[in-house]
Amino acid sequence: MKIIGETLRYGARLELAADALRQRCGDNIMVVIGGGRGATLATQGDGGGIWLPLRGKLRLSCGESSFNLEPGQLFVAEPEQRIQAGGRGAALWLALIAQRSGWRRALLRVGGVGTPEPGLVPAWHAAAPGLRRLAMRLVRATVEHANEFTLQSAAEDVLGAVMELQSDFGQMIERCPGRTLAQRQNVFLRMQRVRNHMATRCEQELDIPELARMASYSPWHFIRAFHAVYGETPHAYLVNRRLERARRLVRSSPLAISEIATASGFENRCAFSRLFKQRFGISAAALRREHGVGQRSARNRRCEADDLQRRAVSATRPANLGQLSAATDF
Repeated sequence: MKIIGETLRYGARLELAADALRQRCGDNIMVVIGGGRGATLATQGDGGGIWLPLRGKLRLSCGESSFNLEPGQLFVAEPEQRIQAGGRGAALWLALIAQRSGWRRALLRVGGVGTPEPGLVPAWHAAAPGLRRLAMRLVRATVEHANEFTLQSAAEDVLGAVMELQSDFGQMIERCPGRTLAQRQNVFLRMQRVRNHMATRCEQELDIPELARMASYSPWHFIRAFHAVYGETPHAYLVNRRLERARRLVRSSPLAISEIATASGFENRCAFSRLFKQRFGISAAALRREHGVGQRSARNRRCEADDLQRRAVSATRPANLGQLSAATDF
């Protein structure tokens, strides 16, 4: 297995259609590092890819869906799907891309196979600090043009960690309805497609009949199959995704708690508060105080107000035309 490194800096764009990806990758793995505003990758192949933001947000467009990935999240995309990715602001992100044959070789080499057939399963995962440290090691090896052994070792460590995240999928496949392994795998991929759809739109109103149609089931059979495979109902999964989204916003956003509840898909503030504390063992307000988001936003507002006042005062003082123009240009 050979690792092909590519670095995208400010404003750079890389287009990898299926034919171009096949020519450049063959049976190997391409590692793409994106950094800075405007660094964009558009790709489509038969093997999908791994997407991991390390700093800032990564905007992904997959088919008709567009969503943000944040540090602490990892996304495994579906094969055959066109994906466009771009970082927000001073973002730093990592993508691993390959053809189906390339993934098969790489995963067999790593030795961590989560499904009977070596391959990646489309899914959302939480990226623990240990995995992100492995990813940063791969980023440094790629950017610094490390020797082939170092680059391959770093990539295999990341792949091993991702396959560990997918290690339970084999058991989930066995719990899927179907007489043969191929039928159960097909059902599992359909269920994963619906689950990923729910994850990217958790703040929206999603009805069971629509989700059931995506899985090619009746509503009753869909709920039954979902619970059998994942150990929870679709509603419970949706609520958990909304709570995870709310926790990220509480930690990082200056929005009021009531606004965060609404933005996360909760219409009832009291229900949100009860579920949040039940899920995380701490209230949203207490978590915000721990992270100092409210204090920081208040300080920022005061600083902005003071800065505007200073500029306004300086604009009233006698000055030449250039100074006055600079002082009032805000």
